[in-house]
Amino acid sequence: MKQTEKMLVIGACGQIGRELTVALRKQFSRHCVIAADIQPEDKIDLEIYPYKQLNVLDKEKLEALIMEEKITQIYHLAAMLSANAELNPQAAWRLNMDSLLSVLDLSVKYRVKKVFWPSSIAVFGPDSPKKNCPQQGITEPATIYGISKAAGEYWCKYYFEKYGLDVRSLRYPGLIGYTAAPGGGTTDYAVDIFHHAIKGETFTCFLKEDTALPMMYMHDAIRATLELMDASGDQLQVRTSYNLGALSFTPKEIYEEIEKEVPGFMIHYASDFRQQIAESWPQSVDDSQATKDWCWQPAYDLKRMVSEMLSKLSILS
Repeated sequence: MKQTEKMLVIGACGQIGRELTVALRKQFSRHCVIAADIQPEDKIDLEIYPYKQLNVLDKEKLEALIMEEKITQIYHLAAMLSANAELNPQAAWRLNMDSLLSVLDLSVKYRVKKVFWPSSIAVFGPDSPKKNCPQQGITEPATIYGISKAAGEYWCKYYFEKYGLDVRSLRYPGLIGYTAAPGGGTTDYAVDIFHHAIKGETFTCFLKEDTALPMMYMHDAIRATLELMDASGDQLQVRTSYNLGALSFTPKEIYEEIEKEVPGFMIHYASDFRQQIAESWPQSVDDSQATKDWCWQPAYDLKRMVSEMLSKLSILS
């Protein structure tokens, strides 16, 4: 029953975590959802409370929190994203993998009912199909972030099959939202571009103008997460991670859509090391398995997303 659930969102101050925490509290109640992140409590907005400062690599503190709060569901979002991970591979591996293994171990020990862990399109690599990349597409990632996500998917499947732990996962595409700043991902240009447009500043894009990537508005991503977690376990045929799709566009295409609403907005292109990362990923994914298993359908197209992003950021700026 919903009223008996006690949820822990790890990485609650991040791009996904903040909005997921709000959504879970609307669905359940404020005090059923504990937000946790590495930031000190005196740096946290009141709206984030109840909040616990947590370094997820500290397994003893994580265990104490799960035990004391009698946690029944864990949403483990803490990670180092693709671009930042390439700059510090070993630290990225420790954060992305050691924390997942701690969450899985403790979830078995304390009989946590459900665990959500996000994967990524980064599990695919240069040899994966570029268009409509299938659920079972080749996963030979070319980045440390992708390597950690690919390995994590199989750890999740292993814990489900070995221990019966109900772990669920989505391969998020690039996510675009207005509540948090870009967090060091290769697709973050599609968030940063809106901030420059609102300020009337020329935007310099670190990808080439024709680089198509799978993308998604944050509202769709949060809804997909909730729908997956609400689905009956009997419906789910994938225990690694589901492909999740919505949009696919290039920097030029999103710029042109923004410029319709912000006339005179300018863009320049200066590709860097992130271009090579982007070129190793698919341009679009086939998410028909998610549609079949739990009726996934996106709600936002490019035009609707751009309009809402500009509207929301104008209010916040």
